[in-house]
Amino acid sequence: MKRDDTEGRFSTMTQSGTNAKLWIKGCRVIDPVNRVDETRDVYVEDGVYVEEPGAGFRESATCIDAGGLCLAPSLTDLQVHLREPGDTHKETIRSGTRAAAKGGFTRVVCMPNTRPPCDNPGNLRLIHDIIERDACVEVFPTGCITLGSLGEQLAPIGSLKNAGAIALSDGGHCVQNSELMRRALEYARMLDMVVLDHCQDTSLTQKAVMNEGVWSLKLGLRGWPHEAEDLMVSRDVILSEKTGARVHLQNISSGSAVDIIQRAKNRGVRVTAEVTPHHLSLTDACVAGYESRFKMNPPLRTEEDRRRLIEGLCSGVIDCIACDHAPHNEDDKDMEFDYAPFGVIGLETAFGVVLTHLHHEEGISLMRILEWMSGAPDRILGLPAKLVSSGVPADFILFDPAEEWEVRQDDFVSISRNSPWTGKKLRGRVRATYLKGRRVYG
Repeated sequence: MKRDDTEGRFSTMTQSGTNAKLWIKGCRVIDPVNRVDETRDVYVEDGVYVEEPGAGFRESATCIDAGGLCLAPSLTDLQVHLREPGDTHKETIRSGTRAAAKGGFTRVVCMPNTRPPCDNPGNLRLIHDIIERDACVEVFPTGCITLGSLGEQLAPIGSLKNAGAIALSDGGHCVQNSELMRRALEYARMLDMVVLDHCQDTSLTQKAVMNEGVWSLKLGLRGWPHEAEDLMVSRDVILSEKTGARVHLQNISSGSAVDIIQRAKNRGVRVTAEVTPHHLSLTDACVAGYESRFKMNPPLRTEEDRRRLIEGLCSGVIDCIACDHAPHNEDDKDMEFDYAPFGVIGLETAFGVVLTHLHHEEGISLMRILEWMSGAPDRILGLPAKLVSSGVPADFILFDPAEEWEVRQDDFVSISRNSPWTGKKLRGRVRATYLKGRRVYG
């Protein structure tokens, strides 16, 4: 399969499909929901898989020789900042969804901390209109927990759900008022909505810029203790248990937070959790050169924390992997570490990073990795499972799990370039992404 480096690699959701029939020959099919791992041909007609093609199908179908490639359900990401409306110099729904498609994602959940924030039905409808016009993958907007994500007054939660919010979140902000959070969870429970929370006690992180520990002392930077995360994880667990609401704990970085979540799950509390590719593979030692591309929220932690996060994934305490794709332009990031904004991009590199560090280095199976990046996120949101089964929409990726490639700044589709992986070599690469049988990348 030849790679086309022109804009023609991408198509919007509103365009008609170009391939009514696909015959994908000799691919290794990995379906984590159906627990399938086998080599066979796959057939797609009118956007869905077919088990046995009819007469004349092979003669009229577009044939893809996928020998040496894997075919798997496309990926889902639960935390993406698309920056539109408001900060379109950093990212747009158009550019962000093309970055998602390049990374193998056909479903992304966008955070509501836009400008203006998504705290009312009117702003949510605006985002839906832009998605319909510009997106090349499925985008699921969230609504704010509080007005303006300021943590002072509840947003109109029922109206946000009626307007199409998939979940509730204050984006990169954590509701500090526990009484307000309790009321939000009570409403969410009544409306059967999941609350996505970024766990941070801000009273412990004022002016903090990196993990509190040996490296913060060496570098003379204000430290961010893991207890700031642990306290809010504990608070959310307690309130979830009290209200019966579903709480999804975003970008867990603390090893001790994993222990708190494990105890909660043992008691049957309705909490789920995610971890980012960067927290699974990088540590606070990366900050040694004061490079702002390693500044993120929560910060990179210790090697011990990193190992505990991997163990938490493998044991089922942490449910899935999410990018926390947070674009910032070069001018914002090109300043002293103390003053640079938090956040890194990740949609285009996430799958390669995870394959490199978890599959090739840790020996974790492709089946488990695809479960963490596709099956589990869909279940958490209550979305239909992506399967490689007859009659099901053909949402899939073709990828080479062994291909080595270098992350180059000029190759990013995202408007922003704030990646910690620039110049690094990764193993495992998406070759093509399909949504309902239509190629959206590759």
